[in-house]
Amino acid sequence: MRHLLRALLLIAAGGLALSLTGCASPANRAAMTPTDVVVGKHFPYSLGVRTDGGADTGAMDSSNIADADLKAAIEDAVRNSKLFTSIIQGSGGDYELSVRVTSLSKPLFGGTFTVQLEAAWSLTKVADRSVVLRKAVQSSGTATMGDAFAAVTRLRLAVEAAARSNISQGLTAVGELKL
Repeated sequence: MRHLLRALLLIAAGGLALSLTGCASPANRAAMTPTDVVVGKHFPYSLGVRTDGGADTGAMDSSNIADADLKAAIEDAVRNSKLFTSIIQGSGGDYELSVRVTSLSKPLFGGTFTVQLEAAWSLTKVADRSVVLRKAVQSSGTATMGDAFAAVTRLRLAVEAAARSNISQGLTAVGELKL
């Protein structure tokens, strides 16, 4: 009888552990897009956006930021804020914004997850290849048990919050330039 009770408790504990961890999901591009970016200027130029340094999220990995999702979130934020007149895919824009994820620090466990993100932002005038902005942007995002009970969801929410903050800070810095 004792062995059966122990076995049932182990099965229940294992099931609870699996329900709390689950499979990782990547940061969502819409959730990474800041909606409240306030820029001081609106530039009458076109912009191309490049991103790198991100990583896809594997099934057994923790939540990451894919380059394509970061690029889409930045482009959406530029459109929403009307910082530049248009977004150009590929080359041919007046300016090129390059954002490289240099560091994404994630906790392994806990009730509250705080994620640290650092990205290198660079804005280049395409015509003469002059760099008009080079800046390291550091941000963080936090998610608590009140935001999500499952750890993988909490981590994804914290990653998305860190990315949202980073994009907001980066575009605010671009909006302060004299182009």
